[in-house]
Formats: sequence, C-alpha cells, structure tokens
Amino acid sequence: MSEQPRSRRQTRAAILGQLLQSGGTFRPPLARAVRLSEASLSRILFDLKAEGLIEEVRRPAPYVGGPTGLVTLGRSVTLAGIELTAQRLSVGIGGLAGESHLVERLALPTTPTVASVGRVFLEALQLLQRLTRRRRIQLAQIGVAVPGLGRLSELDNPIIPCDINRVRSLVGEMFADVPAEFTNSVVAHAAFHRCRTGDYPFTGPHLFVFVGQGIAGTWIDDPIEVNTLAPVELGHMVFGDGGPRCRCGHHGCVEAYASLPALAELLDVPESELLQLGTEWVNTIPLSSRVREQLRLRLFRLGLAIGNTLNVKPCRAVAISGWPSLLSEDDRKALIDGIDACLLGGLKSAQVSLAFVSPSTGNDPNAALAFAACCLACRGGMPAAATEAA
Repeated sequence: MSEQPRSRRQTRAAILGQLLQSGGTFRPPLARAVRLSEASLSRILFDLKAEGLIEEVRRPAPYVGGPTGLVTLGRSVTLAGIELTAQRLSVGIGGLAGESHLVERLALPTTPTVASVGRVFLEALQLLQRLTRRRRIQLAQIGVAVPGLGRLSELDNPIIPCDINRVRSLVGEMFADVPAEFTNSVVAHAAFHRCRTGDYPFTGPHLFVFVGQGIAGTWIDDPIEVNTLAPVELGHMVFGDGGPRCRCGHHGCVEAYASLPALAELLDVPESELLQLGTEWVNTIPLSSRVREQLRLRLFRLGLAIGNTLNVKPCRAVAISGWPSLLSEDDRKALIDGIDACLLGGLKSAQVSLAFVSPSTGNDPNAALAFAACCLACRGGMPAAATEAA
C-alpha cells in the first residue's frame, strides 16, 4: 500500500520532530528518517532556516567524503512554559533547542483554593507579560502543564484546586497572538524525557509512567504528535477499602502508597526536605529494615497497577521515571515482581521491556517548556491559523 501524501505542515513537523528527538543530525540521515529526497529536504530546510527554526553548523564529517553540515534546531525561537506543582507555579522562558533563558517560581498558599491558585496564575502571567515586553521577546508558543488535567471536571481539579477554564481565558486575553496549549503534567514530563534526554531507552510505542508528587502514565507512539498522548490515571487505582486517604478523595489509591508525599511519610521526613534533597535522598536518608520492607511492598503495589494497565492495553515497553529509578536493583525488583504477578502471562511471556529513567521532579518548568517545543514542532513551526496545503 502506497504511503499517503503529506501536507507541507506534516512534512515540516516530521523534520522538526526528528531534530527535537535527535538534537541534531546531518542531511543524509535526516532525509532518510523523514522519507524525503535530499533535494526535497534542501528546499524545506531553506524555508525553515529563513524562519529561524533551524540552523546548520559545520562539523567534522562522520566519514571520509561525508557531509559536514549538521542541522540543528534554531536558537532564535523563544517559548514559554508554565508548570503547576503541589508547592508552586513555575514560569520559564527558553529556546526551541532546550536552552533556558529565565525561570521564576511563585509559591502556592499552604492551603490552596480555586480563588487563591487563580491569583497566583494571574501573577505569573503578569510577570511573563512584563518580562517579554521589557526584553522585547516574541513568544512562538506557550505550554502549560497542570496535574490531573483532562478529568471529567476542569473547573474544580481534585489534585490542585484550579479553574482551568479561567486560566485559559487569562492566557488568551494577555497573549492573544501566541498559540497556547494545556496538558496534563505527565504528558509534559513524557515530552521532556523523550525529547530532552539523550539516552532515552525507547523509540517505538510504549507506556511512560511518572512517579512524583502524583502517579500517572501516558501512552507514547509518536512523541511529536502531542495531541495523541493519552494520560492514564493508574495512580488512582484503588487497592481495597481502608487504605490511606488519597488527595483525590478516595482511600487506598496506589498514589497514596507510592507518591512522593507517601514516601516522605514512610521515611518520616517533611516532604519539603525530601524535595530539597532531590536525587540525593537515597544516599542521605538511612533505611531501616522495616522501612525497606514497607518500601518494597509499596513498589510491588505500584507494579500491580502498571501490570493492570498493561492488561487493559497491551504494550511491549514501559519507561518508569521518578524516585524508584534511584533505588538499587534489589529494591526495584519488587516493582518488577508486581508487574510480573499481575500481567497476563507474565513479563517474559508478554515480552515487555522495562527501563528506569532519571526523575524529572523539581526541575520545573522544563517539562512545560519541552511540551511547548513539541507543540511548535507538531504544527511544523507554522502559525496556528495557517492554511495548509498538500
């Protein structure tokens, strides 16, 4: 069956997406990756270069007589990312290639409400507006990451109280000429790992699981087609009555056992201290035999939740990001055993590959900035309202 013709937008998106994932490549392999002749690729690269979306720099040839022009993403395009977490709202300005220009973080109230979180969003947007006007920055895309987005009700988010419709209106009023996209936090973190991590383990379809202040997953096929990334609320899988209360209001969710707040409670340290330690907590906080046993039981339960998710939608690969990746293989085995015990046929029979990737919690708003870059690449760097032709 012959391949369907691509529109100009789709072809440009394929090129930008390949550069976003690779960080830069020479013309011949780029042409093969996006299925274009080198002549056709050259014509499109000429346009992308004129628009500042790409650059071409000289590098030593990879082989004798090979190409010397390395195609990379341009550094003149500027993005903004806004990321909501349990403690703060972060605003960042950065480049398409991943460089960060400016980051500001605004604390949330101790007991957030819809009204108080709305005021912090307004303050953050006013700050972003002042910074862009003062520095004469023209934003090409805004990406906003919100925990729990996509639930049945966006008005009163049970994760962090927030009127998302009101925030959308504010962004539209204050940045009327800038395309803006909102997403669930797990999608933003998946975009960050897939497009900003050089040694990301998977290229094909897989399940990405994020273990942080919440627990969620998203299916990844083509990481540039951000509209196809579907969040999976596996963290709110309930394991019987009488369990600890989850922030969603239910009892016994896997998130109530294995999220960062639950981990802080198990380790008997304030959550703020755990976040401040970052990845070093595993080397700083001693684990008694009782705590280690409880930790493994919770990881096993997390594995059961992942296995159940794979039973609903089979998948050959799972990437797990978050604090479990910091543990030793002996401790992580409990999570793997949980998946194996729940997955129909078991891991070996299902031929599921597992990989642990470094945590991305605490580096906000980098995930929102990565999501913004994916959104821009997805539309081929063209204006949101541009008419597309085949």
